Amino acid sequence: MSNMPLPIRLLNLAGRGASAVGLNPVDLNFDSLLKAAQKKTGLSDFGEDDFRNPLTSLLLSLEHEAQLSLMGRIIARSDLLRTLENRLGLVDLLKRHPEIEEQPIEKPLFVVGPPRSGTTIFHDLLAMDSDNRVPRSWEAAYPLPPPETATYRSDHRIARVQADLDRVDQLLPEFKKMHPMGAERAQECVSLTSHDFTSMIYLVQFFVPTYDNWVMHCDMRSALKWHRRFLQVLQWKAPGKRWALKSPQHMWHLEHIHREYPDAIFVQTHRDPLNTVISMSNLAATLQNLSSDHSDLSRVAAHYAQGLAQGYNNTVAYRKSGKLPDSQVVDLYFKDFMTDQVGTVRRAYSHFDLQLSEQAATAMQSFLDNNPADKFGKHLYQLTDTGLELDELRELFKLYESYFNIPRESH
Repeated sequence: MSNMPLPIRLLNLAGRGASAVGLNPVDLNFDSLLKAAQKKTGLSDFGEDDFRNPLTSLLLSLEHEAQLSLMGRIIARSDLLRTLENRLGLVDLLKRHPEIEEQPIEKPLFVVGPPRSGTTIFHDLLAMDSDNRVPRSWEAAYPLPPPETATYRSDHRIARVQADLDRVDQLLPEFKKMHPMGAERAQECVSLTSHDFTSMIYLVQFFVPTYDNWVMHCDMRSALKWHRRFLQVLQWKAPGKRWALKSPQHMWHLEHIHREYPDAIFVQTHRDPLNTVISMSNLAATLQNLSSDHSDLSRVAAHYAQGLAQGYNNTVAYRKSGKLPDSQVVDLYFKDFMTDQVGTVRRAYSHFDLQLSEQAATAMQSFLDNNPADKFGKHLYQLTDTGLELDELRELFKLYESYFNIPRESH
């Protein structure tokens, strides 16, 4: 955190002083968070109780594992309160308009695959096709009142969310090299399932391995109920032809996503798992600098390598089972995608008998031209930074590499 601005370093120093004498200036207590959200919104009903166990687990990890700075506690409390306030508002809206939950979600397209394997840019390209409805960062953060088609590109929440993202870029200029963000860019499903507090988004922000392990192994039933509701609210007054969705978390839960959306189609991206674990660990450790004075790349990498192996093995097991028909999934490889990005999207469309219009293809190429991978500088990382051993990682990822015939990259 030595590269943080002076006011934040002083804030965290004051926080350490308060902690040393037993004071806790920012409360992350379960009951107080719920009461604060209820007071802010004037609402009381959080819906089903399924969120209570994951939120309790998350709070325990934040207190006992994340080594939060005072700034980190402020970020965590603000983020959790916003999510609880959204949940209260969504429950209230659905009670007043039960017809929202009667809307179908037909043949959604899911981009699944490990982090750093091209899922983000692929999702961004899908957003260039007007046939695809993607959740944008601004509406995922502040879904109420439900977005409307007439004001979708001029909604005041766009500027609000962009200002929040610009502050992150100011505090962590390295981060946008790894993962450029924007209020109107496509947002991941982890932002939606966070409203049931079952999301891998939290490990990216905070070192919460016990909670993260729980997320990796849960059955997602309640979280996906909320995922569906969230999409229904977003499409209620701003519909689209089909949803185009994305999250690396789906790799752990491919079976559960398919159970919730039996007619879904899946684009599964693949990349050498060593590059994935190194790059993603680097990204998480960098972002965790915002919330902790003790961010540790090797600690993040050790946790993430084991977790990633579990995700790979889960997806291999479900693909091997034959329960997901070949007609509903296409495999795309990072190397091919980097060679011809629009052509790879076209190949995916062709697999699903979808039409990629020339207008959409042109918009996709224009997006690529305006957003090169090194637009904000190059994201540099290497295996030696992580403390992980090459041979051990290859053994860990052997099943995945073998089943999908993954091309190896140089290290």
